[in-house]
Amino acid sequence: MTPLVAWRFDDGKAGHANQSRGLLEALVRLRSVEAITLKPLPVGVALAGLLCKLPATWRDLPAPDLLLGAGHRTHLSLLAARRRRGGRTVVLMRPSLPLGLFDLCLVPEHDSPPVRPNVLATRGALNRIQPSLALEPERGLLLIGGPSAHFGWDNATLRRQIAAIVTADPTVRWILTTSRRTPASFLAGFEAGSASRLTVVPVAQTPPDWLPAQLARAGQAWVTADSVSMIYEALTAGAAVGVLEVPPRRASRIGRGLERLAADDWITPFAIWRQNRRLRRPPGIFNEAERCARWIIERWFA
Repeated sequence: MTPLVAWRFDDGKAGHANQSRGLLEALVRLRSVEAITLKPLPVGVALAGLLCKLPATWRDLPAPDLLLGAGHRTHLSLLAARRRRGGRTVVLMRPSLPLGLFDLCLVPEHDSPPVRPNVLATRGALNRIQPSLALEPERGLLLIGGPSAHFGWDNATLRRQIAAIVTADPTVRWILTTSRRTPASFLAGFEAGSASRLTVVPVAQTPPDWLPAQLARAGQAWVTADSVSMIYEALTAGAAVGVLEVPPRRASRIGRGLERLAADDWITPFAIWRQNRRLRRPPGIFNEAERCARWIIERWFA
């Protein structure tokens, strides 16, 4: 079978790359794919490519079957590449340009995507994590984010939640890690109630593939509510996922998305866990990258 040729436009943002690479790697697991990673063109060059001129950097590349991109900077390049070299465009997240310009838009449910033939709603953003067959019930992760546009922060309340979780089950060993948004004051003077079973690994000490390796083994994971991408990564790995409370700034689409996950029994909010000390197992396999990859293969390349 002739390999598919996929051009993936990478705008240099880690979160966007995580999504487009997650989809590309899922496609590779289903079908032979020749993958080419490109930087988005400058706006002027992309417009010229769209209207009248083939960009020189694309001239000698194999013609694409698929054009993948996440992030606003990739949109014009996706359209210009389709116009000059062919292929079908797949944009991840809701684009800044009209949805009808793209062959497929993968839009998270919390962004309220319209019902259209070229729109596929996803449960959160896609990621590179795969469901794990090596989860260990006695291993737990505590994934700490930080203040965001949708959530504030409260060190004391968060520490109390963590202390309750760590002391609840003496058989579980915990690893706590932070993110670039975590306030320095959170770890300064941080004292865990069961230090012998809690290891703190600040984000600055984690290599690129450290978190995926931890998620592949952790039977349970607690994630602060602001860290939506990590919630979906933990769900994809197959862990039982709890959500640590941080104060919301206002009602938001992110908050509504978490409420929907809780209503469908995918996650356990801390307030619910506190009532019975039980973390719900996920009700099924959560693998949105593979679901989207299968949609693409079955409809366009079967």
